[in-house]
Amino acid sequence: MIEAKNLKKRYGEVEALSGVSFTIKDREIIGLLGPNGAGKTTVMRILTGYLQPTYGTAIIEGLDVLTHNREVQALIGYLPENAPLYPELTVQSYLQMMADLREIPISDQGHRIGEAVRATGLADRPTALIGTLSKGYRQRVGLAQAILHRPKILVLDEPTSGLDPTQIVEVRRLIKRLAQESTVLISTHILSEVEATCDRAIIIMQGQVKADARLSELSATAGAVVSVEKNGHAGIPKLLAGISGVSKVEVVREAGNTVTYRVCGSTDQDLCPAIFALAKQDDWRLTELKKEVRTLEAVFNQLAISEGGVRV
Repeated sequence: MIEAKNLKKRYGEVEALSGVSFTIKDREIIGLLGPNGAGKTTVMRILTGYLQPTYGTAIIEGLDVLTHNREVQALIGYLPENAPLYPELTVQSYLQMMADLREIPISDQGHRIGEAVRATGLADRPTALIGTLSKGYRQRVGLAQAILHRPKILVLDEPTSGLDPTQIVEVRRLIKRLAQESTVLISTHILSEVEATCDRAIIIMQGQVKADARLSELSATAGAVVSVEKNGHAGIPKLLAGISGVSKVEVVREAGNTVTYRVCGSTDQDLCPAIFALAKQDDWRLTELKKEVRTLEAVFNQLAISEGGVRV
């Protein structure tokens, strides 16, 4: 559906992208994640045909964006961070104008506009002037124009920027509904946005892809967390460290008679069965045993530190 091949972009002496490559399949919800200035918006502008790469190729539905610009743009619904709305127009007249620009047949325009208005929760605002709408409703108008022509691909740049918590939840729900019919690429620097909405994350830092995986894969670790009642048991850390595949054991917290350890693995094997067998053999009283799961924030911080960046 979408393929970026070694995309590079220079602005004078500044290299915004330095070899970005990835593939997105049909009806995936992908989060393009990275700090401000990482190159996310540059990637989106190249994919949507609004910016030419210095080097590399962008393919949409088998079409090269450079040589088939108009055909590609007809397949895409694009919501930039600051949607180009006209405050003096009503919601309906603006969508009518966008329908004309999208060359939607006049006979279909009424149905398409009604469909987009209902999908974005604007059914009670068709005659409202865009300039009188709240930030959340203006964002909905931007989304409505993006889906007006039933695009196969939705490209959304910071779709919840500036919204209040209630509006953010509503937009997330809307994106998930739209993904039933379209492939969705969301650019954001908000980690919770990706965790709440996306199937997969592509993390870009300093113009390069630093991670590309499903969220479940990014959060998976070879480690385990185990909480044990002391009850006179000595040398538990040493026993845990002796398990095959364990690289490190560290105390996470102590509370009363209970100690919680993080057991780090040196391989991909699940350490929980071996820890449970050891606990059963030595008659430990376990209060917790689970695989360690990293948050997206932890993954992001680890990458940022390795790149000399700042933790979030």
